[in-house]
Amino acid sequence: MCKMLVFLFVFPLMASAAFGQVAVKKGEPEKIKLWNGKAPIGDGNFEEGDATISVHKPEKPNGAAIVICPGGGYGGLVTGAEGHGIASWLNSHGITGVVLEYRLPKGRTFVPLLDAQRAIRTVRANAKKWEINSDKIGIMGFSAGGHLASTAGTHFDGGDPKAADPIDRNSCRPDFTVLIYPVVTMGEKTHGGSKNNLLGKNPDAKLVELFSNEKQITAKTPPAFLAHAKDDKVVVIENSSAFADAMRLQKLPVKFLELPSGGHGLNGYKGEMWDRWQTQSLAWLAELKFIPAIPETPK
Repeated sequence: MCKMLVFLFVFPLMASAAFGQVAVKKGEPEKIKLWNGKAPIGDGNFEEGDATISVHKPEKPNGAAIVICPGGGYGGLVTGAEGHGIASWLNSHGITGVVLEYRLPKGRTFVPLLDAQRAIRTVRANAKKWEINSDKIGIMGFSAGGHLASTAGTHFDGGDPKAADPIDRNSCRPDFTVLIYPVVTMGEKTHGGSKNNLLGKNPDAKLVELFSNEKQITAKTPPAFLAHAKDDKVVVIENSSAFADAMRLQKLPVKFLELPSGGHGLNGYKGEMWDRWQTQSLAWLAELKFIPAIPETPK
C-alpha cells in the first residue's frame, strides 16, 4: 500500500518554509504557508491553494513538538478547542504546538494527508531553529483529525535525500501519535460524514482499505496513545479499540484509555474525562522519554 502512496505523492520543487512565513508580534504563533500557493492534489497534479501551520512556541521548550489536526468531519476545522487551545496547553508543558489547518478533501482524497506529511517534514526541517529534537516530533488529532493523524502515522516515507526542496529531504514519519476520539476505519464502524467527505459516496474498495488505518499498521508504525469515551455515539469506540488491537498484534507501544463517559468531544472539551486524557497522555509521553518526567503533584 505504501508503494501506491509513494507513486501518488509527487511533490513540486518548493521554496523553503521561511519563504511562506508571515511576520508576527511577540507572543503570537508563527504562521507558515506549507506550499507557497501551489499545492499538490495527488497523481502529480497541483492546484492554486495552500495549507498553513501555526507554530506556538513555549517559553521553555523541552525539545518535543506535536502537529495538531483539528476535527470537523473533513468538512470543516474546529481550530479553537481542538487546535490553538491544545497548542496553549502543550506550551504550558514545554511542548511546541503546531496547529495544522489542512485543506479539506472536496473530492481530492489525498489532500489532507499530503498537508499532514508536509507539516511534519517542515517541523523536522526547522527543528534546530525552533529548539526541537528531530526525533521527538509527534502528531495529534481529534475525531476526523484523529483519522488524519492515524493516516500520517501509518502512511509515511523517509524523505528524498536528493530532493531539490530541502523540506522534502526530511522524513514525514511521526515519532508518536496521540489520537483522541478518532475516526480510524473507513469500514463498517466508520463515521459516515467523514467517510463521504474523504472518499466520496461510492468509493473503490481498495481506497476504503487504504484509509482504514487499523489495517495499515506495520512493524514501523510509531507508538500511539488513544482516548475514547465508551458512550461516544458519533464516532464509536470500536475505531480506537481496533487500532489498539492491531498495534498490540505487532507488539508496538500503545496505550488505550477507555473513558467511562463524556461522549464525542468529552463534555465540550472540559471536565474530568477531558482532564484525564491530557494527564495520562503526558505521563505516557514521559514514560517513552519524549518529554521529561512529569513532577508528582503534592497530596
